[in-house]
Amino acid sequence: MVHHELAATSLTEIKASVIDLAILPWGATEPHNLHLPYGTDCLASTSISIDAAKKAALQGVRCMVLPAIPLGSQNPGQTDMPLCIHARYETQKAILTDIVASLQRQGFRKLVIVNGHGGNSFKNMIRDLAVDYPDFTVVIANWYDIIPQEGYFENRDDHAGEMETSVIMHYFPELVLPLSEAGEGTETRFSIDSLNDKTAWTPRHWTKATNDTGVGNPKLATAEKGKRYADVVSDRLCKLFIELTTKELY
Repeated sequence: MVHHELAATSLTEIKASVIDLAILPWGATEPHNLHLPYGTDCLASTSISIDAAKKAALQGVRCMVLPAIPLGSQNPGQTDMPLCIHARYETQKAILTDIVASLQRQGFRKLVIVNGHGGNSFKNMIRDLAVDYPDFTVVIANWYDIIPQEGYFENRDDHAGEMETSVIMHYFPELVLPLSEAGEGTETRFSIDSLNDKTAWTPRHWTKATNDTGVGNPKLATAEKGKRYADVVSDRLCKLFIELTTKELY
């Protein structure tokens, strides 16, 4: 059996394989409205990465999906929620640096981060690593930004809404509580127009911005919508994986 997930793969299988590309799902540990599991971001980014790796394998490119990192950057207020874990920029950078150093020592030269948490920001870390490891390329893909939601979902999803709920219903239906248990994901926006229209930015205070930790109504979510959306996202990621393996950057 060919595995695409490192957690399910033995050293014997690794030694018998040629791994073309390492994939790192990155999520968070936080509540997602009232009906989704705390591991939603890790579960979604890992599952979509595995689907993309399977598709790439059919075209001769072998990708290995590393264990997801469950440490996300949280807004103020989120850390007041029970068992929500906030990881500082310095913590995330140290973890990513150790992963890059390990892979580089083993002969790998490329890593794709498939991010599932909107609060994470990797660009400055990746720039620093490009200076420190000039022969190593780190690429970041936010899976939820690859394909527009329009045409797939009725309600726009910001956090734990229709899109995320549908995707988790597709991959892990047993982990989703009945949608009758879910909050409506109503957002209380800033009173300052310039923050709402993106003239400027500051993090939302989560306990003031939302009543149920969700932003976006999940009530119309279905597993079928999640499968349709995840399929096109994993198609795009598959294309990325193949291009990174078969082409130079310039």
